[in-house]
Amino acid sequence: MSANNSRKGALHLANNLTYTRNGDYLIPDLSLSEQPEKPLGKYGRMRKAYLKEHRPLIYNQLLLTEKLYPHLIEIDETANSRLEQMMPQLAESAGATEELKARDPMRWVGLMNTCKAQAEEILMAELIHS
Repeated sequence: MSANNSRKGALHLANNLTYTRNGDYLIPDLSLSEQPEKPLGKYGRMRKAYLKEHRPLIYNQLLLTEKLYPHLIEIDETANSRLEQMMPQLAESAGATEELKARDPMRWVGLMNTCKAQAEEILMAELIHS
């Protein structure tokens, strides 16, 4: 394999990558392209933690191909839209009505918290841990 000195301490090998010499090691000069600055939401962060801990091969593949962040944004947006769709249905089936909200607000809050927990369990099974 031929190597050319392109700058002090750097080598350019035949595979079109540049390397920087660090002691006895050649470190490839790699950089990621610019990623959007949109912050990850709750479900995107949960998906990232799940992939990192339980699916490291998928995590690394997505990270190295620069598809991780778009994947996490998509999961976050999908989870939030699914939550918005599920909550009214779950609240109706649980009996959390506006009448109950006016009559017994603490019971209504308890029912709504239960509905949100149910919706999040569904989201965890379908989107986060899949």
